[in-house]
Formats: sequence, structure tokens, C-alpha cells
Amino acid sequence: MKTYDPDKTTTEVRQGSPRKMNARVLVTSMIGVIVLFAIIYLVYTLTQSNPS
Repeated sequence: MKTYDPDKTTTEVRQGSPRKMNARVLVTSMIGVIVLFAIIYLVYTLTQSNPS
């Protein structure tokens, strides 16, 4: 794989990675947020007293 190509324009050089790193980061972050909210919800519900 070439890392330098003098024939590429500046727009082509700035294009995203073909390995889809942005999608990987987005999916990982979304899973992290969902897990965090699930943990917060569990802690909140387990610490509530039973209604009488």
C-alpha cells in the first residue's frame, strides 16, 4: 500500500480511512454509553426502597 502519492489532490488526501475507523469508534462509543446507562439504571432501581 502506498503511503505517499504525488498525483493525489488535496481532497483525495483528506479522505477517510478505508478501514472504517470512524465507524468502529462510533459503534464502540455507542455500546459504552448504553452499558453506562444500564449500570446507572440498575444502581438507581436497586437503591430505591419498596413502596408500602
